[in-house]
Amino acid sequence: MSSADPTGPDADTEAALPEPDVDRDALVLALRDELGAAVLESVVRPGVDAWVRVDPAAWVQAGEACRDRLGLRYFCFLSAIDWMPSPFGRSEGDGVAVSAGGPSSAGEPAADQRVAGGGTRFQLLARLVSPTTHLGLTLKADLPDEDLRVDSWTEVFAGADWHERETWEMFGIDFTGHPHLVHIYLPGEFEGYPLRKDFPLVARMVKPWPGIVDVEAMPGEASGDETVDAAEPT
Repeated sequence: MSSADPTGPDADTEAALPEPDVDRDALVLALRDELGAAVLESVVRPGVDAWVRVDPAAWVQAGEACRDRLGLRYFCFLSAIDWMPSPFGRSEGDGVAVSAGGPSSAGEPAADQRVAGGGTRFQLLARLVSPTTHLGLTLKADLPDEDLRVDSWTEVFAGADWHERETWEMFGIDFTGHPHLVHIYLPGEFEGYPLRKDFPLVARMVKPWPGIVDVEAMPGEASGDETVDAAEPT
């Protein structure tokens, strides 16, 4: 006779475990079968989503495999993220200008915030979904600072054209083979990449973002710096 208590803490732990996500697991497995070692890491959160980080050299191959083998034919978006903490602090939160000495140390990318890992400052992201099952995954690729280049997806998904132009314009990532990599928002002579964390938004260092100031007080708060405890009688 077993001495294990079916109502003990182990039973509670087992009951709390989520059910396997068979469909999303199958997507990731199929991509691994197609790309082999080019799949560097993957995460499936049952009932939520799936993320797969691939070798940037296999970026186009990954897009083609998702489209042709996994049935992920709906292209949602392509963009990038700069994981470097802002050297300017949260000047957008209070409108206080940074010191005249300029930005502080940039520090290291916050790797613990990344789903499916990664070790570079810049990561490329793309989201693909099946129009029939409505399941999808997010592809990721690390791009080293000294070589911010990756092959274009414009021959894989026509919709990637505009997204790659925006990513090039805002982050400085070059898409090899893109037919017309030119500015969308910024004038042609503009210098710098506005979505990089070390690009100074000078106007926001001296003036808060709209909505930060002159905000209507929430219930239980007074306008200005003083607050009222609604639970305490006056």
